[in-house]
Amino acid sequence: MIEAAMIWNEPNNKSHWDPNLDPDWSRFGHMVNLAGQAIRAENPRLPRVVGGMSPIDPHFVNLLTGYGVMDNVDAIAVHGFPLDWNLWQIHEWPAKVDEIRAVTDKPVWVSEVGISTFGAEEVQVWGLRRTAELLIGKAPRIHWYSLYDLPKAWEATTRHKEAEGSSYYRHFHMGILREDGSPKPAAEIFPEFTPAIGLCQWFHFEDHRLDEAVAWMKRLGVTYLRTGLSWADSFRPNALDWFDRQMEALADFDVTVTFCFTPEHLGIEPHHTSPPREPELFAEFCASMIRRYAPSSAATPAVAAE
Repeated sequence: MIEAAMIWNEPNNKSHWDPNLDPDWSRFGHMVNLAGQAIRAENPRLPRVVGGMSPIDPHFVNLLTGYGVMDNVDAIAVHGFPLDWNLWQIHEWPAKVDEIRAVTDKPVWVSEVGISTFGAEEVQVWGLRRTAELLIGKAPRIHWYSLYDLPKAWEATTRHKEAEGSSYYRHFHMGILREDGSPKPAAEIFPEFTPAIGLCQWFHFEDHRLDEAVAWMKRLGVTYLRTGLSWADSFRPNALDWFDRQMEALADFDVTVTFCFTPEHLGIEPHHTSPPREPELFAEFCASMIRRYAPSSAATPAVAAE
């Protein structure tokens, strides 16, 4: 079942929201407010999460607070990858969570944390253990990113691609399963930390890995998951058929569903990172997905208040 709705993914990361088109994030703040209100109108009990700060930045929270965003969400999410991309050490995780707690009374979720096996698979094993030590009990939700490696034939969702050098290629090695579905060493120890730790796994449109992923998550003892329903994908042929199949397959998990990515024809510029020309249309998409998959008559756990 859907346990929470997340509004966008890594807005303060240039890979997911174009700051050149929204230098003060006022467009983003307005869009979140509209979406948060639309979700609340469809299901007043469903927690709303503003999604995935990367980098973790209390000034960004203060900025959104000034735009009234905290009145329209119930939790704040952060992302951190200190062994791969961030300029801080893994041991600083508790302090990073506390930085956000210091500027808001909203619960702080860690909706993406992970370790790439780009350099060595053993690094991921150590990093998983250390992350669990630092974060279990510190955040009400910890989504490990990710279950699968990104297939090498696909693209990582980033504006800069190969210009990032090795940083780009680390995106393809974040799974505890390899591209072919075989387990890495971290998969063998992952059940030691479930159900306290969940997973974040993005499923591409008509993703061939969906059924196998469900089987693996149950085998690992995972009870909660973060994934996405892409606004851009909603304009593909048979989009609702795929969304229905995805959400039905995930029905046994507590799912945080993330709404993000601008359809090219609705952006200020034709790119998935562009702010939409009409944020009301994004709010309508969020509302329609809640009506379809988390109507107000359905039971909703109040995890955001933890």
